[in-house]
Amino acid sequence: MSSLFPSINEQMDIIRRGASEIIPEEELLKKLERSVQTQKPLNIKLGCDPSRPDLHIGHAVVLRKLAQFQELGHQAILIIGDFTGMIGDPTGRNQTRPSLSLEDTRKNGESYFEQASKILDRGKTKIVYNSEWLGKMSFEDVIKLASRYTVARMLERDDFTKRFRSGEPISIHEFLYPLAQAMDSVAIESDVELGGTDQKFNLLVGRDIQREFNMEPQVILTMPLLVGTDGVEKMSKSYGNYIGISDAPNDMYGKTLSIPDTLIYNYYSMYYSPETGQEAEDAFDRLFIKKEIPDDIPEMQIALPAEGLSILELLSIAQLAPTKTEARRLIQQGGVSVNGEKISDANALVPLQPELIVKVGKRKFLKIITK
Repeated sequence: MSSLFPSINEQMDIIRRGASEIIPEEELLKKLERSVQTQKPLNIKLGCDPSRPDLHIGHAVVLRKLAQFQELGHQAILIIGDFTGMIGDPTGRNQTRPSLSLEDTRKNGESYFEQASKILDRGKTKIVYNSEWLGKMSFEDVIKLASRYTVARMLERDDFTKRFRSGEPISIHEFLYPLAQAMDSVAIESDVELGGTDQKFNLLVGRDIQREFNMEPQVILTMPLLVGTDGVEKMSKSYGNYIGISDAPNDMYGKTLSIPDTLIYNYYSMYYSPETGQEAEDAFDRLFIKKEIPDDIPEMQIALPAEGLSILELLSIAQLAPTKTEARRLIQQGGVSVNGEKISDANALVPLQPELIVKVGKRKFLKIITK
């Protein structure tokens, strides 16, 4: 009978590709060998933090690794942290992250899976919510779980150490997050857990807690954090240096052009067809290189008063800037043009013409039909 899985060497070649660490690799080899012998897939865990409803391509790095395990014949298990999302993971932060309601985390989790399905095989992905087991734990259960780990071990985590030394407050409930994440590994009998390099501590706690429950500990595999389009910070919505998985082709193409040359090999697009990518490139060239006007810009009718209308007032009426202060800043910085002519004086009057094409910033256009 033919095997459900490729050879161990073939599997390891794919699993190692792009990984930062496999801890410990010898245990993974044993798990794979047993999997081939028993023809039983390994449980590959990825925990998803649904603090926000949208994903960027930094998240996709670890999702692609999960997809590779799927292609090798193993069971991908996506855990939506709807319960742990109410705690808030402080990893990489110098202060407590605000918690969310269960309703918010559930809604975000659904959006997360929809976007992750662009990378994963939807039909072969098992999706579970950790409120299914964490929500059933009693206070007695929590105390017993907490007794299995020491404060000294918790303070080994880099962000906790920095906050403790600098006198920043650490709430007790934050210590419960790694333990709750570890209980996810117990609940699904995880064989391998994936995560970014910033999750290494939490993943190792999962190994320790599995041992406490007399389970074979999971192997952890970490993936590098993707540097954002600024070439400096890790990709994050907070830094404004991200490319969303669900970004429109034109937006995705435009953002990739800002990536420093040194990072280009870390990026590649897999979210749209070559044809759609070419269309995005052509649209970008028309808009920014040939300086052409898009075909589908919105229109608005505006009555011009006899005494005329300043460009500042026009931007305010047309809601092309959130405030007059922001509109004035855009004008002064040369970010506003009318019919292809830049306007740098906020008090300059709008030309008395039947139609005006107003451009604000790099991509915002509006056709003004005057009355």
